[in-house]
Amino acid sequence: MNTAQPAAVLWDMDGTIIDSEPLWIVAEDAMLSRYGVELDAELREQLIGSGLWDAAELFRARGVDLSADEIVAELAGEVRAQLAAGEPAWRPGAVELLAELRESGVPCALVTMSIRSLADQVAELLPPGTFGAIVAGDEVAHEKPHPDPYLRGAAALGVPIEACLAFEDSPTGLRSAAASGAVAIGLPHLVDLGGAPAHALWASLAGADVAAVARAFTELRGTDPGPRTVTEPAARGALVSDPKGSRA
Repeated sequence: MNTAQPAAVLWDMDGTIIDSEPLWIVAEDAMLSRYGVELDAELREQLIGSGLWDAAELFRARGVDLSADEIVAELAGEVRAQLAAGEPAWRPGAVELLAELRESGVPCALVTMSIRSLADQVAELLPPGTFGAIVAGDEVAHEKPHPDPYLRGAAALGVPIEACLAFEDSPTGLRSAAASGAVAIGLPHLVDLGGAPAHALWASLAGADVAAVARAFTELRGTDPGPRTVTEPAARGALVSDPKGSRA
């Protein structure tokens, strides 16, 4: 089969490029403890991949006596401080694949529900030119799982969304990417993605390269996203999970 590279690759940030969830948990727990609020495991899972303002409203509903903007500002400020104080915890293979895509001339956009200042802080930890555009949670009309963030990412790069491949680590993010029309590949990390709409699930990006991305895009574009089983990264040879062999 002839393969064609996607016109662009769109990237989620938290949990996909950088393992920042522990930083968010520290920030959230510090805030919630002041109000005597505890989050159960189900709610913590629900927060992964959600928009910051959606998360803020959940906190307010449980007794945090702050405005949504105040909650977002405090959480993001704490995460920025933690990032500045330590070494970034990159997800396996993400930095290497970003570098390969840049060298191959495939543009990338960062599509995150973190605020712009935090997205810029992470982007500045990577080589200049890694991202041709950044779409942040405080710049969109609708947060994920709405398709708006990914549509904006493709538009910012000047390419049609149908010509893009997106990487995500949460059900919320995959719903956004798949609904936008991009080829959506899930990278399971902290939550199960088996029931999320995805064109494929890869175990990680470790070992994945530009050729693997091109093969995946060629094989999966035009197929319907649905529940998938996890496969090894496509760089090992065969591509991804069978588009017709989804898991219920």
